[in-house]
Amino acid sequence: MALLGKAAMVLSFDVAAAAIVEHDNWHSHEHLRERMSIPGFLRGSRWLALTGEPGYFVLYEVADIDTLASPAYLERLNNPSPWTAKMMRHYRGMNRGFCRVTASFGLGLAQAALLIRFSPEPESERELRQWLSRDLLPVLPSRAGLVSAHLLEAAAKPELTKEQGMRGKDAGVDWIVLVTGYDLPSVEALASQELSAQHLESHGATGAVTGIYQMRHSLTEREVAASKLDS
Repeated sequence: MALLGKAAMVLSFDVAAAAIVEHDNWHSHEHLRERMSIPGFLRGSRWLALTGEPGYFVLYEVADIDTLASPAYLERLNNPSPWTAKMMRHYRGMNRGFCRVTASFGLGLAQAALLIRFSPEPESERELRQWLSRDLLPVLPSRAGLVSAHLLEAAAKPELTKEQGMRGKDAGVDWIVLVTGYDLPSVEALASQELSAQHLESHGATGAVTGIYQMRHSLTEREVAASKLDS
C-alpha cells in the first residue's frame, strides 16, 4: 500500500496572489511541521498546479479516519498560531475532504501527480468502484513513468472550527483519484486517455475536476520526531 495510513485529508484551493510567497514559507516552516506533530498524522505533502485547477492541493496521510476527529487535531484547529490565523484569510475556494483509502497501489509518491475530484452516479457507484480499484488502478504503478495510484472516498464531514471560520466555509469532496509518477508526460497521458473526464463519465462518474500537479514539499512524522531529538 503506497499511502501510509488508512485515511487521508485532501485539500484543494487557491491562494491570493499577493500572499503566495508567504503562504509557501508558512506552510513549509510552520504548518507542515505542526500537523506532523499531531498523533496519527503520518505524512503531509504540498503540490502546485502545472495545468488545471485549483492552484494547490495538500495531502495529509493519517492512521485512520478517527485521527481527523481527535482531540489533538481539533485543539490545533481551534487554537491557530498567529501566523496561521494571518494566512487563513488568503485562502480561496477551499475544498476539504476527510477520506478513507479505498484502494492504494504501488510504492511511494513521485514528483508529478494527476488529481481528479468527482462524484459517482448513484446507480453506477459499485461498478465505478470496481473498475477503478480492481481493473485500472492496480496496473498503473507498473507502467514506465508511474509509481502509485489511489482511490479515496469521503468518509466523514469535517467539523466547523476556528480555522475554517477564518477562511470561510469549505466545500466538500466526494471521490478522488490520485496517480503519481516521475515522468510528467506519462502522468499527463492518463488525463487525456484512461482517466479523461469522458472515460470516467462512461463508467459512471460525474463532475470531474482534473489537475496536473508538481510536489513542492513532503514531510513525515518520523522526520519531525527525529528533528526534535536532534535539537
